[in-house]
Amino acid sequence: MTRLRAILFDLDGTLVDTNELHVEAWDRAFRAHGHEFTRERIHGQIGKGGDNLLPSLLPDASEEELEAIDERHGEIYKEELMPTARPFPRATDLLGRARDGGLKVVLASSAGGEEIDHYEELLGKHLISFTTGKDDVESSKPCPDIFEAALEKGGLKPEEAIVVGDTPYDVLAAKRAGLECIALLSGGFSDEELRAAGAVAIYRDAADLLDNWDELPL
Repeated sequence: MTRLRAILFDLDGTLVDTNELHVEAWDRAFRAHGHEFTRERIHGQIGKGGDNLLPSLLPDASEEELEAIDERHGEIYKEELMPTARPFPRATDLLGRARDGGLKVVLASSAGGEEIDHYEELLGKHLISFTTGKDDVESSKPCPDIFEAALEKGGLKPEEAIVVGDTPYDVLAAKRAGLECIALLSGGFSDEELRAAGAVAIYRDAADLLDNWDELPL
């Protein structure tokens, strides 16, 4: 049996409580450009980077408009909302447990580098082996690029790592990279959605995952 060497953690909705903040930023960015969607519909796309989220909601928009909306979302989020973001309870303890168990702790997120750097400081940079994000790849989740980049960066085979995420797009991206994914309900997606995407196990949140560490499919 291959020994597990790393856990690839998603960030938004998994370790930091930011999914609703992103919904707010996207909602305001869309409205600034004359588009209105329900918050539920926007939330259904959270977990994707803007390169995949925007065409899903605005398939007929020009590249110029999509880029402008993406840029506005980033401005709103980074300047107004990101400073209010907080880790989920015991998220840092979870990373510490993984590290103390001899595993590489990797942040693999659809977020950009500035956001990832901010979250590293919130969570405890000393606990994290390395990161990969949308700035490192051509396509964000649910494409497998971010996880594939993490495997390459860490010199890892797919069977030597497992993903922890909160959206169906984490699960799908993991599967496409040959990885299994443990899913958390903390991002607001349902048990049914996560199971349908192929999650191998589901827990409430980071604290629940930590409490059940010895039972994990590692």
